[in-house]
Amino acid sequence: MKNTYSKLKEKDVVNVCSGRRLGNVSDLEIDLSTGKISKLIVPGGNRCFNLFGSKNTLRIPWECIEKIGDDTILVRIPELPPGKRE
Repeated sequence: MKNTYSKLKEKDVVNVCSGRRLGNVSDLEIDLSTGKISKLIVPGGNRCFNLFGSKNTLRIPWECIEKIGDDTILVRIPELPPGKRE
């Protein structure tokens, strides 16, 4: 399956663990040694996930992507227990 960055940016990112919409892809992190995408960058976020780069930005590892559909990117990101949230 092939996709362009502009098409990825149009898709909603949804966490299958919680059913929450996380936002849209704003950027990609690429591993320069392999030339492969290593993370999706999604701004906003509510800081209840264990995958952050900077405040309110989700950095979702490529391995967490379950499915890329026509309109949605489904990811599996476990939520932290309420007492462990940042």
